Amino acid sequence: MPYIYFNSLFITVLPLQEAVQVLIKHSADVNARDKNWQTPLHVAAANKAVKCAEVIIPMLSSVNVSDRGGRTALHHAALNGHIEMVNLLLAKGANINAFDKKDRRAIHWAAYMGHLEVVALLINHGAEVTCKDKKGYTPLHAAASNGQINVVKHLLNLGVEIDEMNVYGNTALHIACYNGQDSVVNELIDYGANVNQPNNSGFTPLHFAAASTHGALCLELLVNNGADVNIQSKDGKSPLHMTAVHGRFTRSQTLIQNGGEIDCVDKDGNTPLHVAARYGHELLINTLITSGADAAKCGINNMFPLHLAALNAHSDCCRKLLSSGQKYSIVSLFSNEHVLSAGFEIDTPDNFGRTCLHAAAAGGNVECVKLLQSSGADFNKKDKCGRTPLHYAAANCHFHCIETLVTTGANINETDDWGRTALHYAAASDMDRKRKNILGNSHENAEELERANEMKEKEAALCLEFLLQKDANPSIQDKEGYNTVHYAAAYGHRQCLELLLEKTSNIFDEPDSGATKSPLHLAAYNGHHQALEVLLQSLVDLDIKDEKGRTALDLAAFKGHAECVEALISQGASILVKDDITKRTPLHASVINGHTPCLRLLLEVADNPDVTDAKGQTPLMLAVAYGHIDAVSLLLEKEASVDAADLLGCTALHRGIMTGHEECVQMLLEQEVSILCKDSRGRTPLHYAAAHGHATWLSELLQMALSEEDCSFKDNQGYTPLHWACYNGNENCIEVLLEQKYFRKFNGNNFSPLHCAVINDHENCASLLIGAIDASIVNCKDDKGRTPLHAAAFADHVECLQLLLNHNALVNAADNSGKTPLMMAAENGHAGAVDFLVNSAKADLTVKDKDLNTPLHLASSKGHEKCALLILDKIQEQSLINAKNNALQTPLHIAARNGLKMVVEELLAKGACVLAVDENGHTPALACAPNKDVADCLALILATMMPFSPSSSMMPFNFVCFKKDNLSRTHLCDGSNMGSINSYSKPLSNNIGTEDGYNENDSDSETF
Repeated sequence: MPYIYFNSLFITVLPLQEAVQVLIKHSADVNARDKNWQTPLHVAAANKAVKCAEVIIPMLSSVNVSDRGGRTALHHAALNGHIEMVNLLLAKGANINAFDKKDRRAIHWAAYMGHLEVVALLINHGAEVTCKDKKGYTPLHAAASNGQINVVKHLLNLGVEIDEMNVYGNTALHIACYNGQDSVVNELIDYGANVNQPNNSGFTPLHFAAASTHGALCLELLVNNGADVNIQSKDGKSPLHMTAVHGRFTRSQTLIQNGGEIDCVDKDGNTPLHVAARYGHELLINTLITSGADAAKCGINNMFPLHLAALNAHSDCCRKLLSSGQKYSIVSLFSNEHVLSAGFEIDTPDNFGRTCLHAAAAGGNVECVKLLQSSGADFNKKDKCGRTPLHYAAANCHFHCIETLVTTGANINETDDWGRTALHYAAASDMDRKRKNILGNSHENAEELERANEMKEKEAALCLEFLLQKDANPSIQDKEGYNTVHYAAAYGHRQCLELLLEKTSNIFDEPDSGATKSPLHLAAYNGHHQALEVLLQSLVDLDIKDEKGRTALDLAAFKGHAECVEALISQGASILVKDDITKRTPLHASVINGHTPCLRLLLEVADNPDVTDAKGQTPLMLAVAYGHIDAVSLLLEKEASVDAADLLGCTALHRGIMTGHEECVQMLLEQEVSILCKDSRGRTPLHYAAAHGHATWLSELLQMALSEEDCSFKDNQGYTPLHWACYNGNENCIEVLLEQKYFRKFNGNNFSPLHCAVINDHENCASLLIGAIDASIVNCKDDKGRTPLHAAAFADHVECLQLLLNHNALVNAADNSGKTPLMMAAENGHAGAVDFLVNSAKADLTVKDKDLNTPLHLASSKGHEKCALLILDKIQEQSLINAKNNALQTPLHIAARNGLKMVVEELLAKGACVLAVDENGHTPALACAPNKDVADCLALILATMMPFSPSSSMMPFNFVCFKKDNLSRTHLCDGSNMGSINSYSKPLSNNIGTEDGYNENDSDSETF
């Protein structure tokens, strides 16, 4: 174990105790640490410097100090097998079960290194033999993994659980097999380890032995001791599958000889032969075929093993699989030799219609292609998407495969179901994927990346050139109208574009193809500046638009491709062309995503940085709204107008405050922006700051506003910033505003800030207002005569009701329609507010509105049974039980009409009159009818059932029923005479700020 020492004390512990004593005498630090946080004691323990340790330990407060890895001196001593040092440390109080950062104890390290005496000593001193690290490894796992047979025997003799699993479900036998520790495997089996124990993934020790590098002997031991050779994991893999993955052909023979099922399938349907073909293990393929494996069995996506071998470019495996059948008298296309057949129809497609030749063309090994063709494969066979093998070879830029297929007669201009030819696919070959295959993830090396780029670019150009030489038609359009040039531009193949434009100079003069984007758009959008430069040399109209009216410059700016922007500008592309939908220019497009380099290039040639879009927004507004600080700074440098307003009257400052981008707002304020500018609804940045809770900005804006002569704080509806702050519950903003004398009295709309606070249940805001102004404000009224108590009752905010009443709010105050807060709560079904007002505030239950409705009438009229019952519970007077409104309806009429069974029961129990008639002559019973005509019919029937008796003092039903109606009056029972109970007007809406200003439907006259 290497150590780097940083002071004299570290150096001398090897093992000069006299020197250590001298150094300590001269104040050497016994607690000094190196870069790994190891102290002199750690080093002494690791190097068996017992005498030095004896000198150092008395100077320490603890022997359990850990290093950077969490290991104590005991860990180091155990790891290195220093029995005397372990004894010393234990005697000096070392924690025998201390664990490092991986939760490994000293016994783990001793077991792993095979230090039997140390293991025994630790166990004798109380070490836990069953302890586990973070991944669940026990000392037995540790010893087994490193082949420490003596430690394994010792632990087994102590009776440890032999099949104990780690967090992955692996036992010591799994670990031993994985590491090829055959002697340990033999010992574990002799002690009764379960040879068929599956782990969390269903793999047994036999799976591990089949796959591991040194597991051959382990596999034989397991097989000879009854391991199930056909057991499958959760994904269906047998041990034979595992040998196929790693090419362990000798082990595969052992498994087969011991009954291994040759054609067993995993969850994807793959046999071991499929797996061996996928990974290119020719010898294993030979073993499997010799043992009778079925080469015609279908696996994943219904593919043969031959599909997988061809797809992964394993020509030797293809040859072996092709020779697995019988010899047929088929003459090769390339020679007069007889051909070996695979024993199945070679053009059998998979689930996607792809034959083995499709797979070979995609894999790119020309030998595989030739082998299949010589075996009679159809090179014009199409998959389910209409693609031939030539399409696949072209898409992957496999030149030799393309050459072979074309030479043998493949139709070069054949189109697939999307109308694409092989030339389309060659022009669109995915070079980025191929580069990853070459370089992996190591793209840090710029030279390697550049070489890979050049190599794949040349390969793509070579394929394209060959196809063009063989009369491939570059003008063929796919079903969306795109030709080969479009594809080459979209994928940035510069050399391909040069070849295409050289061969077809008039390709841009073709009639309208229906393509929605030009090659120029595709190259610009994808950032292929080299391809763009090639196109610019051949195009006249650089401002051609796509289906949304966007130019190539617009797309390049939107995506942030500065090199493309520069190339387009240098060739004269206009920066002022607006798209057809949003009417935005490339300037707008660049700022939306904060592409400052593109914006800088555009501003260098822009005469007007304040060009507007369809909503009147300038680039500066968008930059501020999206919080792009660098873009804002650049636009301000170019003197963009800070006070320009959009169609809704919003300036950049409005938007900055609305979206909360602090640095953008600060930059605008430094430009002496107008802070009292109003939007289309008369709202200033102060309103926005108050509404969105930006107290710091509000304070700064207030100071600036108060210094101006004509400062108005009211919007078009008369609402001030204080209204908005209260409405949205922004306490910090309220405190800032109340510091100013102007706001310590209610100005503006009579729906006061206190109304705004309580209607949205902002109790603390209401308390701030009352404390800062005066308690008398609790009885202020809006234009409809409603107090804050009405507002709180309307919204069912009981805490606010309590606050207002605690400050002497009038509980029975009536609004212009005669309604009290209790009526408001009852009519809207707010049981909490009704309960509080009736039981705690003792609201007057006898008060009536202008239509003579009591709270009980109103609760019943809207079907609010719970509210009605709360009110009824406090009513005993018959005058209230039978009180009539303007329509002569009693509460019983209304409750019956609305089907309030419990209310009707309570009213009847309290003596409600069942014979009371309303203005239509209807009793409560007739009021239950859905309309007047039904009620009249019901009255006729009842009159017939109970004829008039001269001795009766009751008016006959027919007389009551046909009393002349007053048609000019409305019926409370049918819900239409409540028109005078106007809905309560909300002054403000929550959507003061959206991306594009205010919501179209935002109205201060909305009801709440």
